[in-house]
Amino acid sequence: MTSSSLPVIAASALTLSLGSGEARVEILRGIDLAVMPGETLALLGASGSGKSSLLAILSGLERASGGKLTVAGADFTALDEDGLAAARRGRIGIVLQAFHLLPTMTALENVATPLELAGMADAMARAEAELVAVGLGHRLHHYPAQLSGGEQQRVAIARALAPKPAILFADEPTGNLDHATGEAVADLLFARAGEAGATFIMVTHDEALAARCERIVRLADGQIVADSVAGASA
Repeated sequence: MTSSSLPVIAASALTLSLGSGEARVEILRGIDLAVMPGETLALLGASGSGKSSLLAILSGLERASGGKLTVAGADFTALDEDGLAAARRGRIGIVLQAFHLLPTMTALENVATPLELAGMADAMARAEAELVAVGLGHRLHHYPAQLSGGEQQRVAIARALAPKPAILFADEPTGNLDHATGEAVADLLFARAGEAGATFIMVTHDEALAARCERIVRLADGQIVADSVAGASA
């Protein structure tokens, strides 16, 4: 973790609710959270605890219903959807449980396309270098259907890290993989995030995977119920 004294993520009294009236459902109930640059943090909780919803808000994929959120210097609670998309670009990388690769594009094209859309002149070279870094230098021109689940997740990791984001988010990144493949993908995620110096925030229900992070934040019923150094949590 770096020595900067300013959080890269600062959330205060964040709420998320869906519906209205009697059908209103409170998903998040007053989340306060600060994350320092370079920190590795697990959001841990049972299904329905709100951990994926919190990650969606912290990463700018969804807007909070209330509260205050600053991410990488941008006020996420003041931005509309277009503003959030612009704020994410180049600053935030996201790896999801479902790989979300474009089936008609090769591995190389899947990684390079977001870079090209961001106007990077060296998009193809950077994409190739990132795929080589995740062990897929021999699979550059294969389509997703020609790749195993583990290989597809490696492409997704390369796509997330190729823009060199300050923050990497992962939502159950090993959830669709068998144990051995999941372990290898987890190793890769931690290694690549560390090499990039990125803050790494991961949603998981796996205690062992969470324990690999420096810090574990436990959620239940839309609230933070524990925040501890990994290994010191119950």
